[in-house]
Amino acid sequence: MNLSALRVSVWIYLAIFFAYLLGPLVIMSVTAFNSSQFPQATPWECLTFDWFGELFRDERILNGIKNSFIIGAGTVVLSVAMGLAAALMLTQIWPKLRATYYTVVIAPILIPGVVLGISTLVFWDRINRMLGLGPDSFLSNGIFLTVIGQSTFIASYCLLVLVARLQRYDTGQTEAALDLGATHAQAFRKVLLPFMRPAIASAAVLAFLASFENYNTTTFTFGQYPTLTIELAQKVRYGINPSISALAFIIVVLTVFFALLNESIIRRRQLAFAARQNKSVGEVTSGVKLPRFLSGNPAAIVLVIFCIGAVTIVGTATAYSPDACIARVTEEKRLEAEQRIQELREQREEERRQREEERQRN
Repeated sequence: MNLSALRVSVWIYLAIFFAYLLGPLVIMSVTAFNSSQFPQATPWECLTFDWFGELFRDERILNGIKNSFIIGAGTVVLSVAMGLAAALMLTQIWPKLRATYYTVVIAPILIPGVVLGISTLVFWDRINRMLGLGPDSFLSNGIFLTVIGQSTFIASYCLLVLVARLQRYDTGQTEAALDLGATHAQAFRKVLLPFMRPAIASAAVLAFLASFENYNTTTFTFGQYPTLTIELAQKVRYGINPSISALAFIIVVLTVFFALLNESIIRRRQLAFAARQNKSVGEVTSGVKLPRFLSGNPAAIVLVIFCIGAVTIVGTATAYSPDACIARVTEEKRLEAEQRIQELREQREEERRQREEERQRN
């Protein structure tokens, strides 16, 4: 009895946890397909894909996405390079200074983004004035300032990822390469970098995502190059429509797609490694007969189903027209509004008549 109660409690906890975690995403995704002018899941009006078209016609949002990708690419390059250099320095520095050095390079994570944004703007504006450059110089460029400002703290995130990988590195491999006549540059490029490649890829993804969603630092440095988060914040001030929900739905779909793709690739590599260890794919996958890419790869199966669903939605969007439904809902709203107006008129007429009767009695 106690075991059954424990299992029920665990399932209830998991249901509450995932509802809290994923509930807002599900609701926002649903609002992207509702014809209501305001993002809402209920009351449901009509199934429509028009908000996606509205999104792709919004020049400000598209420009913000373009700027976000440009800034994200620059931030990835600078942050990963700085993080890798800091990680290598951490392993080479005098042990007694290691704790102090680590504290210094991690400190930007603890500094509020607003402070980093203001300090970046003030510092580079001062440098620009000292060099006698004008307001249109490279040092005043919004993309440059945003990349520098974001890299200040994102490089620390990259450092944490790279240090975790570097701690598993056998320095004897570098020493062996040097003993065989390789230069330090060759040993770094051909021995250390291949070992660090997975961590570098993870740090690059982390840096791009942190840059893409950043707002606090960017709001002081973007200049004439507003990012997606800046454009969304400005749109919310003047009212929102479900096109923002459509954008959120696309971001969620792309995130799930690339996560499944990455997991399927990793699983395929594991199967290939098992095959090299004299195990057949059938032994690893319990004898299930599937195509080579899908065999023993649940993530790939889910990815295929996901892609089929995406193609189905796109095909439905091109063939489906919500005009009749929207016209019907609009007519219902008009009739409902007229009914409310009539009820208000009758209510006011009744109140007026009651006041006249009271006046006559007095």
